[in-house]
Amino acid sequence: QVQLVESGGGLVQAGGSLRLSCAASTNTVRISDMGWYRQAPGRQREFVATITTGRSANYTPSVKRRFTISRDIYANTVYLQMNDLKPEDTAVYYCYALIPQYYWGQGIQVTVSS
Repeated sequence: QVQLVESGGGLVQAGGSLRLSCAASTNTVRISDMGWYRQAPGRQREFVATITTGRSANYTPSVKRRFTISRDIYANTVYLQMNDLKPEDTAVYYCYALIPQYYWGQGIQVTVSS
């Protein structure tokens, strides 16, 4: 069983930065893509960013040029550097790993105050 553990969330003022981390508890299976989704109150879960093993990244348009996804292949960890945060970025952020089915983290709260 693979577990994903997220860290780095919290409360920040608009314009501030946070860095999320997500570590997968396995060294025996090969992880394909890793990434992040988020879910704001009363809204559906939405895609944020993804990164392949070759470090090719894709982002939802609303976070491009503000968020950067990266990964440490050897540590099975994915990161999300979030800059210039806006109140509309407030959500629970979920990381995922494709192994080959999807595994999900428990979610971590990010709150951006105006």
